Amino acid sequence: MFLVGAGPGDADLLTLRAARLVMNARVLVHDGLVDPSILAMAPQGCRMISVAKQRSRHTMRQEEINALLVREALSGNDVVRLKGGDPFVFGRGGEEAEDCFAAGVPVQVVPGISAAMGAAASAMIPLTHRDAASIVTFVAGQCKGLTDQNWAGLAGVGRTLVIYMGVATADAIAEKLMADGLAPDMPVAVIENAARPQMRVLRGQLAALGAVVADNKVKSPALIVIGDVAGRGDMMELKRVLEVVK
Repeated sequence: MFLVGAGPGDADLLTLRAARLVMNARVLVHDGLVDPSILAMAPQGCRMISVAKQRSRHTMRQEEINALLVREALSGNDVVRLKGGDPFVFGRGGEEAEDCFAAGVPVQVVPGISAAMGAAASAMIPLTHRDAASIVTFVAGQCKGLTDQNWAGLAGVGRTLVIYMGVATADAIAEKLMADGLAPDMPVAVIENAARPQMRVLRGQLAALGAVVADNKVKSPALIVIGDVAGRGDMMELKRVLEVVK
């Protein structure tokens, strides 16, 4: 079984090995966040199995997906399991690999450009910068017990916080961070559909994070970047636009 990262969206950002595996796939099990342009690379006759998840409505529970992968592999199929971003960064790839190994199914992992790296680069936001941030932290904003998670010290001066799956809980995230002492005017950026033609980069301040998401009707896939680099990225994006106009 091949556990493959599809990157942030753009088919051009696939690794060469990932592209080769997709183009030769016979059974391809994919998430809903994998861009259609990548799925279109699969050969004619490839059996496509969608295990797309949406908030509060899953086509399959994770345990069922794991069992599906094991069943297909033990049936003699070379299975390509395709995940958005990198399979080992909030992709539950570790759980799938563990169940496959337990069933005697060998697994090869093909890493992808993580959603955080791809989104930040597309939005011209440097996650680290000598003048702004030397620490980057990735967290999930839609995990079990969000209110119980200790995020103290993960964001602030000299730090960048990248939040996956935080659209639905944006208000709670802002309140949580401000309660931990983060300044209400800390720059934030919400990156929707990163590395795709319909990408949007929405900027504001931490106190208004919930309003930015709600007023602009942000939908997944989207990432939230919190820290001084979010404001710095705004300047870099403006320079890039001006250069294109010239």
